[in-house]
Amino acid sequence: MATTTVTQEGDERLVEASLLKRLLSRPELGAAAGAILVWLIFAIVAPTGFLSLRGTASYLEVSAQLGILAVAVSLLMIAGEFDLSIGSLVGFAGATTAILASQYGVPLYLGAIVALVLSLAVGFLNGYMVIKTKLPSFIITLGSLFIIRGLTIGTTRLITGRTQIGGLDDYAGYDFMRVIFASDIPIAGVGFSISIFWWLLLGGIATWVLLRTQIGNWIFGSGGAPQAARQVGVPVDKVKTGLFMTTAFAAWLLATIQVITVKSADTLRGEQQEFFAIIAVVIGGTLLTGGYGSAIGAVLGALIFGMVKQGLVFAGVDADWFYVFMGAMLVIAVLVNNYIRRRAEAARK
Repeated sequence: MATTTVTQEGDERLVEASLLKRLLSRPELGAAAGAILVWLIFAIVAPTGFLSLRGTASYLEVSAQLGILAVAVSLLMIAGEFDLSIGSLVGFAGATTAILASQYGVPLYLGAIVALVLSLAVGFLNGYMVIKTKLPSFIITLGSLFIIRGLTIGTTRLITGRTQIGGLDDYAGYDFMRVIFASDIPIAGVGFSISIFWWLLLGGIATWVLLRTQIGNWIFGSGGAPQAARQVGVPVDKVKTGLFMTTAFAAWLLATIQVITVKSADTLRGEQQEFFAIIAVVIGGTLLTGGYGSAIGAVLGALIFGMVKQGLVFAGVDADWFYVFMGAMLVIAVLVNNYIRRRAEAARK
């Protein structure tokens, strides 16, 4: 009887040790710890604004708008590719919707559908060019960034005579679009932006795809060992093209949310968001080399971004320090990610 008890206790300790080892090897571990630390810091230095429901709604909305991009970018980076055109696509999709509504009388929802189709076409073209030319996706999408931004500014100015289009709430379909993309969800008398729902929904879907589906295995294989993945039948080219289209979809979704929320379009909207999205993804535990990462980590990385950006405002700190913090977080995240990856690799041996 005593022997049985000792054996059971030993088994329990082994299970606990195994669980702890798995937790310590998770890519989002550093981001989770960072999010808790950032929350505690601002809860101490700026409790009045940061801890209030309105303050929470504020930083969650900022996090959501970056997080929508970051979740899609995380999948692409796990597959070993980058998309630097995603920020310019935000401006392009928003301007397309606004031009069709304001200049041609197209209902906003139809304009948004046209913008979605064009955005997906750009994503497909990015993937096609990366695969066919064998050039780094960094170069291909950097070129796309400038081409799309230039076309957006030039075409918008040519058609409308300006680079901003306002008054979109006067056009057909606005009320319908507002319910889906710009409404608030009331919680204890405070409105939480529906963009937070979209962010968490995309994060949940991406996590499920990565961890529970064959496509998730294909994504990890495409980034970790593409040649070996091809040899076992993984459609690496199709996976990567699909992920470029996924980042394009995320850009369109963010553009639509912004256009309907502020009732206007701006050709410069989305500027620098491609870099912030990559930073959020790296902070979330995804390696720049691909093959390792987490969609949950991207959600947490975006959460850190939002808490820092709004937390500095609540604390009365000059907003310029935000860039210093994000740069430091990027370097620290890369070091932490490499350490966690080495632990994970050692645990498998």
